Amino acid sequence: MFAQKRSRALVLLAAPLTLLLSGCSKVSGLGYEEGLSSVNDISLSLWQGAWIAGGVVGVITFVLIIWPAIFHRAKASKGEFPKQTQYNIPVEIAYTIIPFIIVAVLFYYTAVKQEKIVEKTSTYAHEITVNGFQWSWQFKYREAGDYKSATVTGTPAQPPTLYLPQGQKVRFTLDANDVVHGFWVPAFMIQMQNLPGVTNKLEFTANKLGTYPGRCNILCGRNHSQMLFSVKVVTLAEYEKYLQDLVAEEKAGLA
Repeated sequence: MFAQKRSRALVLLAAPLTLLLSGCSKVSGLGYEEGLSSVNDISLSLWQGAWIAGGVVGVITFVLIIWPAIFHRAKASKGEFPKQTQYNIPVEIAYTIIPFIIVAVLFYYTAVKQEKIVEKTSTYAHEITVNGFQWSWQFKYREAGDYKSATVTGTPAQPPTLYLPQGQKVRFTLDANDVVHGFWVPAFMIQMQNLPGVTNKLEFTANKLGTYPGRCNILCGRNHSQMLFSVKVVTLAEYEKYLQDLVAEEKAGLA
């Protein structure tokens, strides 16, 4: 009888581990598409690792809770109080060291991935200044020159569109006029803060043509939810034509 109960308990304990391992052959993209930007694959592997680690810790915790409840509870047939354990040095060492190792590994890989994401190079092909203000965005295309029309400014009612050339590395210079904002393109798995009085720089390459939503991800006041923009990834020829069209009218007026 006890053997049957023990077998059923082991099946119960093994079930969540089996489900976890069955999904490890191909870890979910967590709703993100691979390869959209140079950052996606770096960030995605970090998120996948964090979910796997969280799943393993969850299964271990579940087992540690259920195991004593099944195998170390008082038995009515014996009519005695179960043996009490005041301390167990090996167990205490284990549940101190194991969490430390898990946190250390996650911290290490987070630091490594972060350094890759924020790495600055001299090989970028384009430069755009992104200014956040309450409650919209301003994009200045540096290579278009010092023309006023090379700066696109949005409003909450008319969010601006940020044009990016496909397959070209772009350096973004981020700043803010008033409070802290967060430049965030969810599909690209990337965000960086726009800080008043501090200039942040970010580089990445958009790889796939299309239009992607962007937004501020830091609460910045009453109309924070309306602080939106779009990212439109186009071919290099289309990008260059867009810049030419931006300044064409102003150039003609100065001629």
